Amino acid sequence: MTASTPGNSRPSTWLEIIAADPGHSHRYRERFRDLAARGQDIDGEARLIDAMVDRGAHVLDAGCGAGRLGGFLSAAGHSVVGVDIDPVLIEAAGSDYPGPTWLVGDLAELDLRGEGIDAAFDMIVSAGNVVTFLDPDDRRTVLARFTEHLAPDGRVVVGFGAGRGYPFDDFLADAAAGGLVSELLLSAWDVRPFTPESDFLVAVLRHSPR
Repeated sequence: MTASTPGNSRPSTWLEIIAADPGHSHRYRERFRDLAARGQDIDGEARLIDAMVDRGAHVLDAGCGAGRLGGFLSAAGHSVVGVDIDPVLIEAAGSDYPGPTWLVGDLAELDLRGEGIDAAFDMIVSAGNVVTFLDPDDRRTVLARFTEHLAPDGRVVVGFGAGRGYPFDDFLADAAAGGLVSELLLSAWDVRPFTPESDFLVAVLRHSPR
């Protein structure tokens, strides 16, 4: 049994947030630059993903933001593609973390085959509450796009917090509708187990059995 997210009002999408506050993306970018400069650990999500895949894995950082996760994985030896809808953050990713392929794109319209990129990923990761910034009407579409881009034995890992308008049960139902099944549920990126009282979900998903 999974826990439902309290607070089910519709959250603002990322596009709505930056339209209302054009400086938001710049502050978001600087926040993580400042944390890194002060020696704060900003790589917990990336370390878990690195431990889950073979060296040289093909990884999609879906909703990559300013590139901290994809940049770490690229430096660890993986082939990384990062996609985000925010051009300010993609520019920051390219500046701070050269190496991965960084692309501006809408996850609801994801089709990397049109970019000439190998679309079979060993791992697709969506951290930083990305799924809660999607338009609710696009959630199932995005998860189905992940399925289409996933290698047969690949995994999708999605992490987000409670109270953001996307109940955990609804997310898992949307994942199932998109062709994904839960392999493991955690309550943090440091692999603490998920319980009905958890206020954070890290869902490890794979292709549904045919």
